[in-house]
Amino acid sequence: MQFSRSLKQNHLFRRLYRRGVSSANAYLVLYCRKNGSTENRVGLTVSAKLGHAVHRNRLRRRLREIYRLHEQQFVRGYDLVVVARTRAMQADYHQLEHAYLSLAAKLGVFQPEDAE
Repeated sequence: MQFSRSLKQNHLFRRLYRRGVSSANAYLVLYCRKNGSTENRVGLTVSAKLGHAVHRNRLRRRLREIYRLHEQQFVRGYDLVVVARTRAMQADYHQLEHAYLSLAAKLGVFQPEDAE
């Protein structure tokens, strides 16, 4: 990821949950907040309640890949946290991609290519 880093510190996650703007659909919840830098920080949350580690890690890899492929279109300078919901475990890649990008666009952190 060229313009992004991982968000790993617990206090940053908590700050986003408390003060960030969020949007949700059937598969995901996306929290975002300006971070005052020129790069994005992205965090993923997949609860142990959703399934075994193999399945949770597969979902994390898919979400990371969706962000990586569309990174150029994300507005820079935001902290993003993606929280997976139960239905995300059964969703295919294209459903997840649509859910992720539509939430990001709804929050104003994603600029589709055809909109430029």
